[in-house]
Amino acid sequence: MRLQNGPLSFVVNFLLGVAWAAVLLGAITSFLAFYQDSFFLAVIFAFMGALPGMVSVLLLEHIITGKEKHLELKKQTALLEKLLTKKEKIEKENNDLK
Repeated sequence: MRLQNGPLSFVVNFLLGVAWAAVLLGAITSFLAFYQDSFFLAVIFAFMGALPGMVSVLLLEHIITGKEKHLELKKQTALLEKLLTKKEKIEKENNDLK
């Protein structure tokens, strides 16, 4: 599980697991359906069967990456605000000394 907080994270992580299951299920069932005819054809159809699941995985990973980026930017903003207040405090003290 990559995301750690909130109900949205639970849903996204659950759907990511479902997408990986769809990849495996699509690849295995397609391969087993066509391997008797031709191994090459079975590999092609296994890839085609796994493709919708792979697209879902990519979409969910994009969502996860965007959420992680947003959380990281919030942390950085908080740190920058702390630095700015400390800088302003130090400048005020220096102006008071002059």
